[in-house]
Amino acid sequence: MDALVLLGGFFAFCAMGVPVAYALGLAAICAALWLDIPLEAIALKTSDGMDDFPLLAIPYFILAGAIMAEGGMATRIINLAKLFVGFIRGGLALVNILASTMFGCISGSSVADTASIGSVMIPQMIKSGYPRLFAVNVTISGSLQPLLIPPSHNMVIYSLAAGGTVSVAHLFVAGILPGLLLGAALMLLCVYIAYRDKLPKGEAISLRQAGRIAYEAVWGLVTVFIILGGILSGVFTPTESAAVASVWALLVTVFVYRDYSLRDLPKLLARVVRTVGMVMIMIGFSVAFAYMMTLMRIPAKVTEMFLAIATDKYMFLLYTNILLLLLGTFMDLAPMLLICTPIFMPIIGQFGIDPVHFGIVMIFNLGIGLLTPPVGPTLAVGCAIGKVTMEQVSRSIMVFYVPMLIVLGLVTYIPALTLWLPRLVLG
Repeated sequence: MDALVLLGGFFAFCAMGVPVAYALGLAAICAALWLDIPLEAIALKTSDGMDDFPLLAIPYFILAGAIMAEGGMATRIINLAKLFVGFIRGGLALVNILASTMFGCISGSSVADTASIGSVMIPQMIKSGYPRLFAVNVTISGSLQPLLIPPSHNMVIYSLAAGGTVSVAHLFVAGILPGLLLGAALMLLCVYIAYRDKLPKGEAISLRQAGRIAYEAVWGLVTVFIILGGILSGVFTPTESAAVASVWALLVTVFVYRDYSLRDLPKLLARVVRTVGMVMIMIGFSVAFAYMMTLMRIPAKVTEMFLAIATDKYMFLLYTNILLLLLGTFMDLAPMLLICTPIFMPIIGQFGIDPVHFGIVMIFNLGIGLLTPPVGPTLAVGCAIGKVTMEQVSRSIMVFYVPMLIVLGLVTYIPALTLWLPRLVLG
């Protein structure tokens, strides 16, 4: 009955249209009243959840991504991607995916990637003769990569939800190979579709233009080296690298690209603060929610259930993938990480699964949910830019789930894809 009050209350509040963050907090309050626990305990847990130094990385990463997105970086990355794959049949689709790979190293957000890359690439693909739905599907599918490629702020959230026992640096490096593998799989699918449907072939770029394009893009891509290089070399912590990247992004967009004015900075900061405020409120309430789950022994009971039905870790991972894929269609990625991670951590310890590997599997799984109805925030943004309905995209995007699920299966059952690089680079 205790669990029903907490979990049932949460889903009831969500069904009533209460935002997820507040639904978590209200459910925790209802459960505390049910167990006769002082509400001061909920307030303290909420405050403690937001009072964590590594969380400072989240606003800085969001700020760096926002500055580069509004400062013309997306266009320059798209032009750079055209140098490598733009001349191939279906080249604009490949440019779209490759640009998402590179821009993901700055934004760390699926929605931001779709908004920035999609606003340029979708109209350009349609104008060049690509089917409208295909252009939207490519953009949405490619935007899954920023969740895996650093600096994904969802990895910071997973580390927090895991009790700070999982290194953010290890998670950042662990996501690189899965992210690149996903991009390659999507590009292979696009090449097949391009030759099957005789999609347009791009034009080669002259050597003189190539030099100018590379010069303009490299200034923004230095942000990637600041983030990854600083962390891997030990010069910066993830939080410090995010702060330095924000300063660099501002200098590049204002003084090098000159596409952004300091007069517009207050408005951008206001938007970033609103976004960060929503994230931090959700984190704080989720910690209180997790505290109530622990008091009710929900993680322990779920552990016992999985140990009873899963004969080994491979079956457990299969059940987990199915569960997360289903849950991801109804809830956003961040709250699912915050709710599910404390539940799964004791179970993966029982099965001997590395928490870094499991974190990438969770983020990959729930990221696919961002592209699926009925919630699908990334799906909604892509539909708005492409001026198509969610129903149309939901039918036509099915073929793009094939490479996603294949790569998810490989990442799930070949731990070396996530663990080899962190062990090689970080030890």
